[in-house]
Amino acid sequence: MGWDWTDVDDIRRRLGEGADPEKWSGGRPLHHAAGFGSPEVVAELAGRVADVDALENGVTALWEAVVSRKPESARALAAAGADPWRLSIGGWSPGRLSLAGPTPGLFPVPEGVGLTDTERAAAEEADRLTTALGTFHYDGTGLACVAGIDAAEAVRRLEAAPVDDEVIDELLEDPYDYDMDESLQIIGVTSVPGGCVVTQPWGYAPQMPGVLTRLSAGTVCYGLYANPKSGNQGSIARHGTVEGWDLHPGGGPHENDTSEEVLAAYLYQHSAVAYSCAFAGLRPTDRRAVVGPPDVWVELPRRDYWNH
Repeated sequence: MGWDWTDVDDIRRRLGEGADPEKWSGGRPLHHAAGFGSPEVVAELAGRVADVDALENGVTALWEAVVSRKPESARALAAAGADPWRLSIGGWSPGRLSLAGPTPGLFPVPEGVGLTDTERAAAEEADRLTTALGTFHYDGTGLACVAGIDAAEAVRRLEAAPVDDEVIDELLEDPYDYDMDESLQIIGVTSVPGGCVVTQPWGYAPQMPGVLTRLSAGTVCYGLYANPKSGNQGSIARHGTVEGWDLHPGGGPHENDTSEEVLAAYLYQHSAVAYSCAFAGLRPTDRRAVVGPPDVWVELPRRDYWNH
């Protein structure tokens, strides 16, 4: 309790008073410092642990530093003997994963180690896409990113009807003051390179199973609801069937991820909207498809979209 992972003097004092450098709050202090602390604290702890490459949840502290984009902490760990090329989840090493990020020169690269053409292209697109979308507030937004169809086809599949301008103008004045039973029926749809985006800046309707299954006939779509209470909730629908639910787009790699999943999670960490677009192969050039104004506002027909 109360450890300041950026204050090396405080950490030294606690260690000097008998704090265990191997255990903290059910985990390893070095891993926590690698993700949240200062390089000085990381170096101090790295010099006191028995194994600088010890695992927590299947990864080393160096992995945590790379994934958390803490290059100076990563360098401190490497200087203390951590192995940048030790294989970890998805067959990636911390060093090879760093080649896809903002600091590809973090470690001396052994001969023959590098990214494949596919991985390099994915990293370049992630940089382009996150830059194009930029930083914006999207709490409370619902999305469905649909591959291979345009806005007109999405509207047709949903059997949705255009909404009068007067209704939209009133709704946009204060979406949360509008009748929720009515506002949840209204969505925006926009064509983008690679497909289309269905959006609702004030609700979860685009990610309802009945919406996703209709949109995903013969293709794939990724749904996102940026729940203000519990965080980003993702879902996958393919060929009319929901394949994944309660996912966490924008989170870091997980222990059982595939190689492709590790790379995507790393490239789009803290960028849930960009992750959703990338999963469906969408290549928007700005964030209009998400925040509006969309190509068209439409109203969903009244039906049960949960027990579809």
